[in-house]
Amino acid sequence: MRDARPDAPLPFMKMHGAGNDFVILDSRGREAVTTPALAAALGDRHRGVGFDQLAEIRDAEGADFALDFWNSDGSRAGACGNASRCVADHVMAGLGRDNVTFVTERGRLSAVRRADGLVSVNMGAPILDWCGVPLSEEVDLMHLPVAGDPAAVGMGNPHCVFFVPDAEAVDLPRDGAAMERHPLFPKATNVEYASVTGPDRLRMRVWERGAGITLACGSGACATAVAAHLRGLTGRHVTLDLDGGTLEIDWRADGVWMTGPTAHVFDGWLTPAFLAALV
Repeated sequence: MRDARPDAPLPFMKMHGAGNDFVILDSRGREAVTTPALAAALGDRHRGVGFDQLAEIRDAEGADFALDFWNSDGSRAGACGNASRCVADHVMAGLGRDNVTFVTERGRLSAVRRADGLVSVNMGAPILDWCGVPLSEEVDLMHLPVAGDPAAVGMGNPHCVFFVPDAEAVDLPRDGAAMERHPLFPKATNVEYASVTGPDRLRMRVWERGAGITLACGSGACATAVAAHLRGLTGRHVTLDLDGGTLEIDWRADGVWMTGPTAHVFDGWLTPAFLAALV
């Protein structure tokens, strides 16, 4: 926290993209405030606010803003596609524009609002080398030496993608939790289970590293679409149906673009007493 004894409420926004929900802190013009303790306390759905990820907006040189991401257990996340779309929508509205650029751990990215109101974000090129994902050893990324023959793709976060006959039948709490900490993934991994439901269409469910089951995962949708294309299951433009809604993925020459809905649910303030208890 900026002050040892905060004496003023801290404003935040609650947003979601296809049910993937976020607390957004806007730290433009001031020092960043998020700590592991604050992220974990806010992520508690009973004693805090509750979220899948927290996104903190910061100032950036050469871009409209920068973003840092945190999981609900207090750990850092390298990327969060749906939070990026939500924040981009908010910033675009404030600027009166339909496009923005922003900076994350992945570098300088961009987002646009389409004519239909949906927001698209370029998540950058997929990471398709074993040390970049990262994995603990050099293996075939499209056929990992793991039961179930999953694929690995990096999208700022590591992803392990299983293609299964029926994603609905997967025991996600058991299988996702077990795979998250597999020794092949030294920094743990997000885990996706996808089944082909039609031409260039997938049904996907996800267990997120540091968050557990979520209704949607933008970087996971991107990773799944990339793996599906490289496995010969789909083209490069894929529609994914997740528990919380539908996302559209288009793997283009300039990166993997993800499009979907956004929602600004409410604004609130964290009380000085809540913040002081974290010191």
